[in-house]
Amino acid sequence: MVRIGHLEVGEFPLLLAPMEDVSDPPFRAVCKENGADLMYTEFISAEGLIRDAAKSLQKLDIYDYERPIGIQIFGEKIDSMREAASKAEAAQPELVDINYGCPVKKVACKGAGAGILLDIPKMETMTREIVQQVSLPVTVKTRLGWDDNTIKITEVALRLQDAGIKALTIHGRTRQQMYKGTANWDFIREVKQHPDIEIPIFGNGDISSPENALEYKNRFGVDGIMIGRASIGYPWIFNEIKHFFATGELLPSPTLEERVDVVKKHLKFSIEWKGEKTGIFEMRRHYTNYFKGINNFKPVRMKLVTTDNYNELSDLLDEVPLKYGPESMVFQP
Repeated sequence: MVRIGHLEVGEFPLLLAPMEDVSDPPFRAVCKENGADLMYTEFISAEGLIRDAAKSLQKLDIYDYERPIGIQIFGEKIDSMREAASKAEAAQPELVDINYGCPVKKVACKGAGAGILLDIPKMETMTREIVQQVSLPVTVKTRLGWDDNTIKITEVALRLQDAGIKALTIHGRTRQQMYKGTANWDFIREVKQHPDIEIPIFGNGDISSPENALEYKNRFGVDGIMIGRASIGYPWIFNEIKHFFATGELLPSPTLEERVDVVKKHLKFSIEWKGEKTGIFEMRRHYTNYFKGINNFKPVRMKLVTTDNYNELSDLLDEVPLKYGPESMVFQP
């Protein structure tokens, strides 16, 4: 059983990655229903939280059906991060997570996210102060290093463990790589196999199918896997991986009816969370991914992203299985 502090998260947990503009409560809801064991919020600006910015505060929203869940924060100022951690704890998640991995220029080049990998002593100090600030377990998500010349991930892991974190997720890319190239899990394995590492080590990067999830589990010996982009429009991946681990067999791809059912649930959650106008608008970014691979789907997609009425959207979605038979389906997760 993998434990993050006092929290049990399963024999080999599958984690949903914190993804900006994706990992909101509606998306987390459908991922939870489809097998995600532990989820994180979108990353939340420490400066936004301590200034009570509406957008940041809304990202603190969590629901009982999502548990266990962690709230992820980012920032470059230690005092702000410490205060933000307290605000995150007050929202009553199971974990507080620190983002030391975001590669986006506006974050990293200010010294937050992956930018702090250029200042490992500050990273350790910030982490230690956050651990001391809250009573919840603190976890970290980070990258291998800033670039190929600054990969010190084993040292980072040991120092963060010494600072008191209870689990570490490592994305197998450098900041310089952004999301390009191939994730290098060899460094993740080195961390996991270090004799002084006692906390769970989760791997992240390039998990796209049940087959390669099992391969990476066996090859690199991690305690669990975090899944990001492969889950967008395809929350079924969590249960598909679990089924493959248990049986060695692949589940059939979801039918059009099953896809529509999940899309409608996602849309319903989105409206319940943000109201009809905003909920419908923010759902638009997901349709392409949910229906990726259907031949000649563009006309329906255009209607989905321009319709403002829930009942009309629901009717459009119900028509999808009638308009597109199995022969039109060339789905790839």
